[in-house]
Amino acid sequence: MGASSTAESQFPAIPADLASAVAAIRSGPQGPQVAAVFDFGGTVVDGFARPPWWRRVFRRVGARTAAGTLLGSIRNGLTDGEYGRFLQQATHSLADRPEAELEQLGERLFRRTIYGHLYPEAWQLIRTHEAAGHTLVLITALTRFQVEPAAAALGIEHVLYTRMATTEGVLTGYADGKTLWRNGKADAVREFAAAHGLDITRSYVYADSIADLPLLSVVGHPVAVNPDHKLGVTAADQHWPTMDFRPRQPPRPSDYLRTIAGFAGLLAGAVFGVLTKSHTRQRRKMADALMAYGTGATLRATGIRLRITGAENARAPRPAVFLFNHQSQFDVIIVPNVLAGGVTGIGKKELTKNPIFGPLMRFVGVTFIDRSNTTQAKAALAPVVHTLRDGLSIAVSPEGTRSYTPGVGPFKKGAFHIAIQAGVPVIPVVIRNAGEINWRNSMIARKGTVDVAILDPIDVSGWDPNDLDDKVEAVRRLYLDTLLNWPAPDR
Repeated sequence: MGASSTAESQFPAIPADLASAVAAIRSGPQGPQVAAVFDFGGTVVDGFARPPWWRRVFRRVGARTAAGTLLGSIRNGLTDGEYGRFLQQATHSLADRPEAELEQLGERLFRRTIYGHLYPEAWQLIRTHEAAGHTLVLITALTRFQVEPAAAALGIEHVLYTRMATTEGVLTGYADGKTLWRNGKADAVREFAAAHGLDITRSYVYADSIADLPLLSVVGHPVAVNPDHKLGVTAADQHWPTMDFRPRQPPRPSDYLRTIAGFAGLLAGAVFGVLTKSHTRQRRKMADALMAYGTGATLRATGIRLRITGAENARAPRPAVFLFNHQSQFDVIIVPNVLAGGVTGIGKKELTKNPIFGPLMRFVGVTFIDRSNTTQAKAALAPVVHTLRDGLSIAVSPEGTRSYTPGVGPFKKGAFHIAIQAGVPVIPVVIRNAGEINWRNSMIARKGTVDVAILDPIDVSGWDPNDLDDKVEAVRRLYLDTLLNWPAPDR
């Protein structure tokens, strides 16, 4: 009798839908003796589909490069033949390359391309298992150069992969020992479980391919994610739960057209807004109208809908420091639209070079800081305290840079210092799905819905500026908790 059959009577199977699966994990066995093993391609990251034959003809040369080999082998439902071709290509494209060079290449590929294919559903499952105290493992039949950057971004400590042989830090192009393919993955998990004292009969595996059948059969909680046909049939026969994650699609022609219309709407709306209030000769009223008409026109043209929770917290108390998690360039459209006037912002100096956002942000009074110079950044923030005391709120991302995952990065303390000095509260603005409609390194917007939760104001008047670490981290945890337990929208 297999491990899954042994464990079947110990606790219920994982349900097929994400919300129920999360609830089951939370009510199931807790602690580090339980492993949550995630296959990489097709489960954590949406693989790069095999192109049609006419495109493959023109991509053969690229496939022989190291980048082509590493990127092209990340597939959903990787087959025996495709994996064999990957190993063959590796003997040519990876041989004689230093490990350090391939580490840098893997990082570049993740930051340029792979990050956009991470499944938000997988991120939520990973964070739920983490909250349950489970031991997280990312596994792949590929190399560490492809998987380690994603593991680091997702906060997964343990990574199992096919090792590549080296001589004095230079790859030979061949695998070092047994590959983690089919039974190789299952053996690797068994060995890892034995070495770390894990209870494999109470552990979880998420995988997508029939080649991963031995791996899925190892544990008590096998889950087929986006299964290929053969695995889908097997999962049904074994009564294993099946979960479907929405595939990450590249921009379509309609997305480009809507984005162009969105930028046109932004400029037209901004000009119209300024003109409607120009008779007042009050820059603040013109700035508020610019943001209202400009952001509204952009959202309508791009087909982006906002679904808001806690809208009353955007209106009172004022002034305040609004803190938003940063995932996309469209955050500068979303946040002003949600906060509806009476707000300016703090942005990085590089935005002044943006031909569209730069002039508009200068007009509405955004304070630009040079993040590479700490002394100058602090000096630039000093007038923001006076801005708050004069009654104008501030919106700022405490992360300082956009995230590569749906998660929330470390918070900088500058915004909290400003709020303490100005005597105003901080109000968390939690954004979900912005990275879906607009990938981090892209200007192209996809049609969709962005959820925004405006949480209750936080009184920071009694905080000691010299002892903020724990309190700032507690605020960051609010964002993670909200992303994992999203409240019901107002509208």
